[in-house]
Amino acid sequence: MKTTTKALIVWAAAALAASSALAQNAPAGGAAAASPTLAAVKARGNLICGVIGSSAGFSLPDSQGVMRGIDADSCRAIAAAIFGDANKVKFVSLTAQQRLTALQSGEVDVLYANLTWTMSRETRSGVQFASIHYYDGAGFLVPKQLKITSATKLRGASVCLLAGPAETVTHEFFAKLKANYKPVTFTDGEEMRKAFLAKRCDAYLSDQSSVATFRASLGTNAENYLLLPEVISKEPLGGAVRKGDDRWFDIVRYAQYALGSSMGLDNRWAVNAIAAVGNYGEVWTRSFANSGLPRGLNRLWSDGGLQYAPPFR
Repeated sequence: MKTTTKALIVWAAAALAASSALAQNAPAGGAAAASPTLAAVKARGNLICGVIGSSAGFSLPDSQGVMRGIDADSCRAIAAAIFGDANKVKFVSLTAQQRLTALQSGEVDVLYANLTWTMSRETRSGVQFASIHYYDGAGFLVPKQLKITSATKLRGASVCLLAGPAETVTHEFFAKLKANYKPVTFTDGEEMRKAFLAKRCDAYLSDQSSVATFRASLGTNAENYLLLPEVISKEPLGGAVRKGDDRWFDIVRYAQYALGSSMGLDNRWAVNAIAAVGNYGEVWTRSFANSGLPRGLNRLWSDGGLQYAPPFR
């Protein structure tokens, strides 16, 4: 375990001890409400987490069948916070079209599935976003043999993309260019990647993190493809829960921040979460170090990025 993580665990333990003492002295009126979702998770003995399951860097099984990536580790952090055991999580792989329905119906307890925080999702879909754990944006990958170095030169190109929000983003981009293009839509990411490599389309569009990790996965063949510089959308990705269970929302939010207490969990819950998956920087490095993608906006605020936790007091 790295020294930074050890120090963070020691800090978390001390902070939670102080917070626990404050909570014990708090007036009864400030007592936390019970969470039906937490009660169901504890009774079941595991957390059910919805993921894409085919997105490198976010959620993708390794050669041993173990789900890896920043979304998978976010789920493990919640399980560790609840049970003290990061392995008490069941991953359910969902398509982009299935993910919100699975959360709404109660099929999953929490959703970490390459999901962008948008106003319409919170106001129309009955879900709440707990935090932003990755700042992303859509970008294009093209074969170098096309000799295209800018997305503005993709006029008339065929573009592989996933059905759903990516269709809107792509349409808006080409509309601004006043250019035609041919969308080639898919519901499954792996199917889309195979189609692109089989030259069924000129360009591949997805969040830049996904594009970069896909390119890196090609090994020596990666040099034959170029990630274009344009980022054509803002995609703040986060974990989502159903509305109506405020205490569960708190648990998911602060498991990400690894802060807080008095939420119906063991007082060592933040220590357990950090010990299980490491600090944010370690999770990010483990998920994306091989992609060649700069950490950018996902650096800590003290390093010029946007990642920070609310004040702990």
